[in-house]
Amino acid sequence: MTTTVSDSVGSVGSVGIVSPQTARFEEPLTLACGRELAPYELVYETYGELNAARSNAVLICHALSGHHHAAGYHSDQDRKPGWWDEYIGPGKPIDTARFFVVSLNNLGGCHGSTGPTSINPGTGKPWGPDFPPLRARDWVHSQARLADRLGIDAWAAVIGGSLGGMQAMRWALEYPERVKHCVVIASAMKLSAQNIAFNEIARHAIQSDPDFAGGRYLEHNSLPAQGLGLARMVGHITYLSDDAMAAKFGRDLRSGTLERGGEDDVEFQVQSYLRYQGSQFSGSFDANTYILMTRALDYFDLAREYGDDPVAAFRHAQCRFLVISFSTDWRFSPVRSREIVDALIAAGRPVTYAEIEANEGHDAFLMPIPRYRDLFAAYMQRVGSD
Repeated sequence: MTTTVSDSVGSVGSVGIVSPQTARFEEPLTLACGRELAPYELVYETYGELNAARSNAVLICHALSGHHHAAGYHSDQDRKPGWWDEYIGPGKPIDTARFFVVSLNNLGGCHGSTGPTSINPGTGKPWGPDFPPLRARDWVHSQARLADRLGIDAWAAVIGGSLGGMQAMRWALEYPERVKHCVVIASAMKLSAQNIAFNEIARHAIQSDPDFAGGRYLEHNSLPAQGLGLARMVGHITYLSDDAMAAKFGRDLRSGTLERGGEDDVEFQVQSYLRYQGSQFSGSFDANTYILMTRALDYFDLAREYGDDPVAAFRHAQCRFLVISFSTDWRFSPVRSREIVDALIAAGRPVTYAEIEANEGHDAFLMPIPRYRDLFAAYMQRVGSD
């Protein structure tokens, strides 16, 4: 399998122009909630070539608002690359001259894979709020079926940041013989109460929007844009650190004046930025998908079925681990990553850990930070040599 590359698009190290692909599965998938889903489709992209031994495949698991388009461009006119283009491509940490990279839109997503915006074959209407609740293990099982379809018996590495890191860890437990390396970036074994609270506020913002219509807004030709935009604003400020926001915006004004009597006209740069982010997100993401994804985050608990013992859980893993955290990430703090590392060590599993000094908060895992990039690249060199 190859990726079409265009020299006219992108920078040095770009995978060039890529085309999403769709895999359709007729066999029912039994979900953690006990329901079955069939048929369903997964949209994915691939970068690089699968070698003859089928031993160089890398799976990218996306975070909450992510999707299959992780690298490259979709056309000559496309000026915005995939969401992890800084790290995927020739000569980059996930080197497509060496690895065959698979990135998909999770089941339940809103970027082509079967989800709440898809048509429910039982009703002929959009699934909406009736789409089955999902857990991280459901994504992993659907990803395993995609791997089977692509002829991949084992992944050289499963890699994910945030919610993607949770999926990567679940892969290591559900299919230990199919994962050689597990890379967990800015993640946790379960959410803190504070994180669950942020997600609940975001969901409440969406569900309180009059246009939400009980989740059946597509049937009413409406969108809960205000609620979804507010949910994005709440989430976005938790992904950035105080230092990052101060450096980017400070208390700079975009418009208005702080003179007496002018308060109604005041608009700080940070206000304008958040409103823009909310508006853009509400026009590109589905509200029911956001609710579904945040609930999957809330319910994720790696050790629940192992007597709440993470050491017992990780004893099922057979792979090597790389765990990375960022110093100013208060949404998934370094403490959460060290809990993962401590459990892995106690379970006798090989693990490499690094805490990266970075001012960007949780979003640091998406950024071109030199020390992070160098460490990641060095580890992936090891993955390619195993």
